[in-house]
Amino acid sequence: MQVLIDNRSGLPIYDQIYSQIKAQIISGALGEDTLLPSIRNLAKDLRISVITTKRAYDELEKEGFIYTVAGKGCFVAPKNVELLREENLRQIERHIEEIARLAGACGLGAGDVAEMVRLIMEGEE
Repeated sequence: MQVLIDNRSGLPIYDQIYSQIKAQIISGALGEDTLLPSIRNLAKDLRISVITTKRAYDELEKEGFIYTVAGKGCFVAPKNVELLREENLRQIERHIEEIARLAGACGLGAGDVAEMVRLIMEGEE
């Protein structure tokens, strides 16, 4: 597992950790039941507070991406298809919001954008 902290990023450090681990779980880079680094070891490796890594792990557990076994550590949770679908839908919505903003700045209407999406999706088949 690789986590990189960008001190110039506007995102809090716990959110950077959370986002990177979540992305690795969703992409399959971290497989089901994979043991994650301990909170203390990750904090030591990243040279950050244990509280910060604990907060990231707590968020991941709250959202169902990891689970904790007392005395053993934190593991990647079995993939919940519905949870992954919801996460993908949220990402699509964020991208659509950005597309709408850019389209408006270029003077493109919904029909123009829909046509672009149709052409791109046809090209992938």
